[in-house]
Amino acid sequence: MMLHTFFKLSTVALFCSTAVAGAALTNAYAAEAQTERHTVEVTTVADGLNFPWGMAFLPTGEALITEKSGSLRRVGLDGVISNAISGVPDVVYKSQGGLLDVAIDPDFGENSWVYLSYSEADPAGGKGNSTAVARGKLVGNNLQDVEVIFRGAPKYESGAHFGSRLAFSPEGYLFITLGDRYSAMDDAQTLDNHHGKVVRIWPDGSIPEDNPFVGQEGALPEIWSYGHRNVQGAAIHPQTGALWTVEHGPKGGDEINIPVAGHNYGWPLATYGIDYDGSIISDKTHVEGTVQPHYYWLPSIATSNMIFYTGNEFPAWQGDLLVGALKASKVARLDLEGKRVMHEEALFEQVVEQRIRDIEQGPDGAIYLLTDDRNGKFIRISNADD
Repeated sequence: MMLHTFFKLSTVALFCSTAVAGAALTNAYAAEAQTERHTVEVTTVADGLNFPWGMAFLPTGEALITEKSGSLRRVGLDGVISNAISGVPDVVYKSQGGLLDVAIDPDFGENSWVYLSYSEADPAGGKGNSTAVARGKLVGNNLQDVEVIFRGAPKYESGAHFGSRLAFSPEGYLFITLGDRYSAMDDAQTLDNHHGKVVRIWPDGSIPEDNPFVGQEGALPEIWSYGHRNVQGAAIHPQTGALWTVEHGPKGGDEINIPVAGHNYGWPLATYGIDYDGSIISDKTHVEGTVQPHYYWLPSIATSNMIFYTGNEFPAWQGDLLVGALKASKVARLDLEGKRVMHEEALFEQVVEQRIRDIEQGPDGAIYLLTDDRNGKFIRISNADD
């Protein structure tokens, strides 16, 4: 049973100026929130972001933040937002599509590579689109030597269910999570397309020789796992190095999975949810040959991204899994014992008043959130314990 967190708010006046690129922003605030294990301070570092979707911290401490409309910006912990970084690929900004996740190369200090996932138009001029991933070298406020390293296939005419998160494994593989494109949900069960898949490639776009479907006729060799719905969260377990993902169910049945090479995760043959109009997608929650979710929510919390917390800012949360949620504007803290979820706590739901689109751990050990709004916020969660 989910236990709710109780909050005591206290407004704190903060310094700020005008809400334009290059300046700290107005209306920043801080509030205290009491959780089961820590008292936290919730501070709006910056606002005025246009539907921010993904973030990644640079060695400088700044965050690279994507705006779904197509801009990539640097945002400092002082609230200063840069002008849009040039060189970002064109995106299809439609419904759920646009500029999505951002990640930096594990060897960023040596190679300066930044990776972006986004919805891409059909280069041949057709009406379809798909999730693509490009990388470029960050030089000042420019992306240079930009190259597309992955294109989802087929291009499909839809504005829904693009995925997508980017996660680097300890071995240097790049995992890309994808969606089923909603109306193409049955494609999640076939291996000749990228709909409803997790793929694994090398950072230059080449395909690892030990991927599970390499050499299999009719299968795309970059596929790692399949039978997913819309995977918008991914994190690497800090001890095991395994990929964990979280995906949107339909109406009910959001799932955490630990995708294993070649395994089928059931969608849409099996689900714990129903369609949005109340109709039955499948009357089965398990089908032989498919993998049950590691953990699921009924009702849905509308999951976004996830992290394993490893910092020193919150000692009592070390090793916990934190999952952002669009619904109820909260973070679900899952207390883990090995792989087992022992307890769930709802965090921040009365102090973060917008949908939570991304969650990351900063280099300072604080937790950072992005909110999904036309006036999106970059929020810092720090420890207020005495």
